[in-house]
Amino acid sequence: MPRAAGRSGATLPVYEGWRPPWPGEELPADGGTVFLRHTPYAGPDGGPRGRALYVHGLGGASTNWTDLAGLLSGRVEGFALDLPGFGRSAPPADGGYAVARHVQAVEAVLADVSARPGPGAGDPVHLVGNSLGGLVSLLVAARRPDLVATLTLISPAMPVYRVPAAFDRAIALLLLPGIPALAEKRVRLGAPEDRVRMTLEMCFGDPSRVPEVRLREAVEEARLRDEQAWAGRALTRTMRGLMTSYLRVGRANAWRAARGVSAPALVVWGDRDKLVDPRLAPRLATTLPDARLQVQPGVGHVAMMEAPEDTARAVLALLEEGGGA
Repeated sequence: MPRAAGRSGATLPVYEGWRPPWPGEELPADGGTVFLRHTPYAGPDGGPRGRALYVHGLGGASTNWTDLAGLLSGRVEGFALDLPGFGRSAPPADGGYAVARHVQAVEAVLADVSARPGPGAGDPVHLVGNSLGGLVSLLVAARRPDLVATLTLISPAMPVYRVPAAFDRAIALLLLPGIPALAEKRVRLGAPEDRVRMTLEMCFGDPSRVPEVRLREAVEEARLRDEQAWAGRALTRTMRGLMTSYLRVGRANAWRAARGVSAPALVVWGDRDKLVDPRLAPRLATTLPDARLQVQPGVGHVAMMEAPEDTARAVLALLEEGGGA
């Protein structure tokens, strides 16, 4: 049986009203540039202090981490990137969207975050990933243990060989030559409001939990994506790269890589996740050598957005166990 995650009793930062997205800047990474948001440390002087890097999922953006990064800012200085071709990040110069390319980009950003001047400079970083970003983060942790203090995986897109019924035909088609180009055009069909509501229905266990302000932000994000000529290509080709990665065997397989992760780890999963089977949660938590498991009742695919406080307290408990600063 996997070890249950702890729940920190620490006092969390309080924000009046709603927290707008954290500011950011462009950063050179893997031969291109990515957009990196920054959440300042808000804890006491002289208190435990580390750095965290947050990695979003397929079709997501750095804004997915606004609430969790704020709640954890009493313990860590936060950084959230837009993966190449997503959010406000430019597409990769060579047009490559394989999982390995996203791994390279995250490694580059992780090294930059670790090396930045100030308290904790040169120390390993707390790495937090959701969905595709969880898979990428796991592979980074396996490759670069020197850069990763702890690893938190929120519904990571681990390889499976039976996909949700809603996606099986679409995923099979994406693997055929020429089909991704057609899919790139279809992802823009419909009003941004309708596409956002459909996405929330898929990603949240209870879409009514989405604050109205977050809904408006998501619609604005969708409108921004509509103005980016590369947005459809980034989404469909990254999906194709994800599916292709599931076919890898040997050292390149994510389940095998998980056995080699040395960092203390936390696996978080909503039991109403419609996109990645929650039954994978205990398997992953027992495959990782030093992992804890938190299954959140009634929560879907994006626990950091749907249940940010419960997620934050589990992450803080991991850090309080001694997983870095």
